[in-house]
Amino acid sequence: FGINSILYQRGIYPSETFTRVQKYGLTLLVTTDPELIKYLNNVVEQLKEWLYKCTVQKLVVVISNIESGEVLERWQFDIECDKTAKDNSAPREKSQKAIQDEIRSVIRQITATVTFLPLLEVSCSFDLLIYTDKDLVVPEKWEESGPQFITNSEEVRLRSFTTTIHKVNSMVAYKIPVND
Repeated sequence: FGINSILYQRGIYPSETFTRVQKYGLTLLVTTDPELIKYLNNVVEQLKEWLYKCTVQKLVVVISNIESGEVLERWQFDIECDKTAKDNSAPREKSQKAIQDEIRSVIRQITATVTFLPLLEVSCSFDLLIYTDKDLVVPEKWEESGPQFITNSEEVRLRSFTTTIHKVNSMVAYKIPVND
């Protein structure tokens, strides 16, 4: 849902290709574009498997200028996994409601970023980067990539949330606009 929110809020896909759904006590926008749904479902399925195995360190949504390839925004979600939590027979207590409240606050922050992020005035594309353990075997159709950092950027930390096993810290970095 966070990826959908970013793609909608930042205008990467036309607003008419999104529909409203209720989740976590919020009205969220999700894509109706069949190709994008297929792509996101493939990524999310693989991500779930890696999260369960505690082999993911971060997920990054990179927004780039289509023409120049210049990276304009970098939405980073750092994932800390408590590997002992999976092995530990004593369950850790954190209610589903508490987790959903934290996720809801992160999604609200993503929505609120449009108030301070520079307007994207060029056609943009996005890419998803997943940082994993070095020895992890990645699917054949996936490819390795560089970190795609931004030169002359500002960073804004967003709220974090925790589950019984994972802690997710989020931030957005964006290119500082050059005033003519």
